[in-house]
Formats: sequence, C-alpha cells, structure tokens
Amino acid sequence: MLNFELIGKRFSELRNRSGFTQSQLAEYLDVDQSYISKCEKNERQFSTDVLEKAAELFGCTMDYFVNESCEFVQMLIALRAKSITTEDLNTIAAMNKIALNLRFMEGLLEGE
Repeated sequence: MLNFELIGKRFSELRNRSGFTQSQLAEYLDVDQSYISKCEKNERQFSTDVLEKAAELFGCTMDYFVNESCEFVQMLIALRAKSITTEDLNTIAAMNKIALNLRFMEGLLEGE
C-alpha cells in the first residue's frame, strides 16, 4: 500500500531543495497551486502522471517517492537566470531524464 504522507513529504523536500515555489511547479505540472499545497499536506493524493513529471524535474526515480529506503542522489545543474520559466523547467526535466537513464545504464553495466 502506498504511503501518501511519505510521497507528500518527499515532494515538498525536493521542491524546497530545488528552490521552486508551489506556483512554479503548478504551472510546470499543469495543475492548480492549491493541488500542490494539499498534496504536500497529505490532504489530497498526487496522480501518477504528476509524480512522473515531477520526478523527471527533480532528477529522481518514482521509487524515491514511494519507497522509504530509497535514497536520493541529487544531480547538480548550474543554471543562471533571473527567473525560471516553464520552458526552463521542461529543459531541466529533459536533461535530468537523460542523466537518470545514463545512471541506470551504468548501474546495469556494473551489475547493480
């Protein structure tokens, strides 16, 4: 059974660690800001589609949201901008998706 409290907590931690506001993520995820707020407080549940898109942006696996023993290894990206647009977030997510796939393939080669 899924631990929705863990999902909301981890989402909130990743959002704060990344320096994104709920409004920025809501626009990127194409949801209302109140949806993000309620999910982070465990008053609602994130949809799978929203979590998948968020995982790409944060550079984590879906497993990190649902598995308490899963660890997060942050991928550092240097980005210089006065403000971040939704297009910027899409670009960051695409780069993270590539990096996650590379990390996964390297793990396969190493026999993990």
